[in-house]
Amino acid sequence: MRLVYFAWVRERIGVADETVELPAGIATVGDLVAWLKTRGEGYDHAFENPAVVRAAIDRQHVKPDASLIGAREVAFFPPMTGG
Repeated sequence: MRLVYFAWVRERIGVADETVELPAGIATVGDLVAWLKTRGEGYDHAFENPAVVRAAIDRQHVKPDASLIGAREVAFFPPMTGG
């Protein structure tokens, strides 16, 4: 699965994107975030408050309970502001 990181999420992790093999049991975006937090200090820092990080599966905004079944790409980004 391809993971893409934007803005300060990318800065904290240190990469713009990566391809990962998900371990068994990772079924939702929330599960994915919990697993990513275990992958190192940068990931833990990026997702220290998962409620503020937004996610999109295959370019569709989703909530943490969204299923990863069939997903090709998951993107993570901070909240957006508009004006």
